[in-house]
Amino acid sequence: MTPTGADALRVDTDDAGVVTISINRPDRMNALDAPTVTALIELITGHGTDPDTRVIVLAGEGPAFTTGADLQAIAEAGDDAPTPDQTMDNAAALVRAVLTTPVPVIAAVNGPAAGVGVSLALASDLVLMSEDAYLLFAFTNIGLMPDGAASVLLPAQVGRSVASRMLLRGDAVSAAEAKQVGLAIDVLPSGELRAAAAKTARRLARGPRRALELTKKAVTGATLAELDAALAREHEGQVELLQSADFAEGVASMLEKRRPTFS
Repeated sequence: MTPTGADALRVDTDDAGVVTISINRPDRMNALDAPTVTALIELITGHGTDPDTRVIVLAGEGPAFTTGADLQAIAEAGDDAPTPDQTMDNAAALVRAVLTTPVPVIAAVNGPAAGVGVSLALASDLVLMSEDAYLLFAFTNIGLMPDGAASVLLPAQVGRSVASRMLLRGDAVSAAEAKQVGLAIDVLPSGELRAAAAKTARRLARGPRRALELTKKAVTGATLAELDAALAREHEGQVELLQSADFAEGVASMLEKRRPTFS
């Protein structure tokens, strides 16, 4: 049975104050159901405010970082599935947790990062990727728009033109391209990613905690002044789209492995 909630997250802490939170649902490509999102928010917030924590590393077990919302879990839940409003609130809360936690957050992207998984990576302060990893901006491919603040995080990092290309076309961005456009600071062989992330984290952990906190806050404030407005636009638009025929067709085509026919 696929673990959920806190059981789906592994936490490792070293003697330098580096906390590594690993999503451990490899049989679902680390897709996130609602209880796991809630537990992840609690862990990021709790460890980030712990004075013994210096850096947080986010990672995925198995072949993926995280492929976003667990559509299978939503289908299995039936009438008990989260509402579109709840889904959007959860995505926004997860991204806010990463952006506002007072310690640096490093994403070690070891495979595909899609949907809210892309937002989780983009919200991190530093991103390292394995050579076979990629960022999948597949929102429009299934009849949706970017969420999890991706509509502001991506253009803040790569500019409007490049962001529009990636988001409108639903691109899969390779690790090499991610580094080229500034989304990733380094690309490593898959077997070296965790060690490289740990080395980067330990270097930051030796720095002055308060100075790093205020630096992160200053950079976020300068580049993401539109965060609240972006999240509001995403909420309104995505709630509409999640209830649309195009989204139903997008999910059906993905599950049936065929090209979608949108309205």
